[in-house]
Amino acid sequence: METVRLTMAQALVRFLENQYISYDGKEHPFVEGVIMLPGHGNVLGLGQALAQETHHLKVWQGKNEQGMAHTAIAFAKQCKRKKIIAVTSSVGPGAANMVTAAATATANNIPVLILPGDVYACRQPDPVLQQIEQTHDLSISTNDAFRAVCRYWDRIVRPEQLMSAMISAFRTLTDPANTGAVCIAIPQDVEGEAYDYPVSFFQKRVHRLARRVADEEAIAEAAAVIKSAKRPLLICGGGVRYSEAHKEFRQFAEKTGIPFGETQAGKGAVLYDHPLNLGGIGVTGCSGANEIAKEADVIIGVGTRYTDFTTSSKWLFKDTARFVNINVSEFQALKMDAVPVVADAKKALPVLLKALGGYKAPYTGQIEKAREKWFKELDRLRSITFSDSYVPEVNDANAQSARRFVKDMQSSLAQTTVLGAINLMMDKDDVAIGSAGSLPGDMQRMWCARSLDSYNMEYGYSCMGYEISGALGVKYAIGDDHDVYSMVGDGSFIMLHSELLTAVQEHKKIIVCVFNNASFGCINNLQVGHGNDTLCTELRFRGEDGKHSGVFMPVDFAKIGEAYGCKSYVIRTMDDLKKAMNGARRIKDRPVVFDIRVMPKSMTEGYGSWWRCGDTQASENPRNLTAYEDHLEHVKDARKY
Repeated sequence: METVRLTMAQALVRFLENQYISYDGKEHPFVEGVIMLPGHGNVLGLGQALAQETHHLKVWQGKNEQGMAHTAIAFAKQCKRKKIIAVTSSVGPGAANMVTAAATATANNIPVLILPGDVYACRQPDPVLQQIEQTHDLSISTNDAFRAVCRYWDRIVRPEQLMSAMISAFRTLTDPANTGAVCIAIPQDVEGEAYDYPVSFFQKRVHRLARRVADEEAIAEAAAVIKSAKRPLLICGGGVRYSEAHKEFRQFAEKTGIPFGETQAGKGAVLYDHPLNLGGIGVTGCSGANEIAKEADVIIGVGTRYTDFTTSSKWLFKDTARFVNINVSEFQALKMDAVPVVADAKKALPVLLKALGGYKAPYTGQIEKAREKWFKELDRLRSITFSDSYVPEVNDANAQSARRFVKDMQSSLAQTTVLGAINLMMDKDDVAIGSAGSLPGDMQRMWCARSLDSYNMEYGYSCMGYEISGALGVKYAIGDDHDVYSMVGDGSFIMLHSELLTAVQEHKKIIVCVFNNASFGCINNLQVGHGNDTLCTELRFRGEDGKHSGVFMPVDFAKIGEAYGCKSYVIRTMDDLKKAMNGARRIKDRPVVFDIRVMPKSMTEGYGSWWRCGDTQASENPRNLTAYEDHLEHVKDARKY
């Protein structure tokens, strides 16, 4: 057997260079590159290997470990899981910073390869800098924290272990049913240890993305259930996009006349103006999808995980409703006690359509009425204006807060108005990205996807800080011909915007739209909506009463962007927004920051949904008890499984 002597790290990089993926007759490199934040643990062994062994792999410099991993996640998501970026950090806190991102990837079934440096396998210099010592088990390091949030985990304590570990790693990364984060911990001493590796290990390796075909009996059972339906409903999940079943899903809906609601991950698989598209469904859904869903007797979920936001905590659908689920994952296909069709959506939908034998859903105008009602509401949301005499009609405290905001921030823009305007002013092929706060709800309801795959929302983990890092990942994926708009709340911007500097460094134009309402508005809504007073959810100075009741903190996010090297705009009026959008179009080689001052409580809410939260059963506050009674009323009507 022919061998080549390499260090473990050199072998790792050479292996990454030769991984390819094949699907639908197309073949291309699977690993785009590596994002690195060097430190002890990866700067020497792996750093030397990257310098020596990279040929087509790109190497980027990260600024924050969580942020750079989010960049990799968004890249893979935009590439429909058919390309990945690996990320590597030092030992200790550098590795720990990536745990949150690993959880984000796994919750969303997005492949990302995480390569954290690790403490010495030989243990001779223990405890090294940043090493955790667990007295009951000296084999534990920070990297064991990845076990709970990864689909596959391994630690290379001998250089020859790399071979079996990487084969298992790529088995997981290329498995549509079980993909997610993969962690391969690399002890810093082992990285530099040499071994005579078989040359065959580094030959071009093609991972075939097999499209699982549906079982005939499952198709027959599913068809029988659908044929019995009087009010069927389709749910378009992320699996439709990852399978690239856009056309098959649309044709299935058209030929059967079955309307569909969109999940966050599925939005953008079919354009917003399709006559059967009811829009977002569930807690952050719109009236069109939710009203039809409440009356549906058969729900056909395609590539959805049925999160509580999709099902309104299992309250949205009738107890008597039956489910048919098409999913590559058997685990997901069995949810909601469904008839499972464990198959690739692109393969299964045409076969199921044929088995239906010309079935047509017996709707008589309900779909058109639901869409007409919602688009009328959408027009209203896009045109809301506020003045001192017209403030959010929730309670006196919110009205007072709104007036205070106008005084302190010199703006009375509504969040929905701004969001609608940006949506319509963007080029139709530009991509919007978001993740946390009130913006995902507003976007699932309001955002009109005018081209396919132009919507990249991370809502499986709803991780604050994904928005800007993810925008950079999307930019890497789509190139420079189209723009990426990051929709980010001020809270998320404060939490993590480090990769904005990377975008400056790489001459990548991303447009960061900071919705600045001087609060964690989404959580403030949840807090006060369930009977509590505001506590730590508004960005105010501490007042004379000892509480955070002073003036709003007028953070100038535009100046933060300028300090990094971005072009920045402060937006207080619609004219400001139009000028900023026009100015941003002229920028080519650096990021743009919009500091958009928007009123508190000017986001969307409701539309026939419910979200099960931890309401308080005992309280001195009667408003808490009222909220708990409402909780009990809804729980009665929720499905149990």
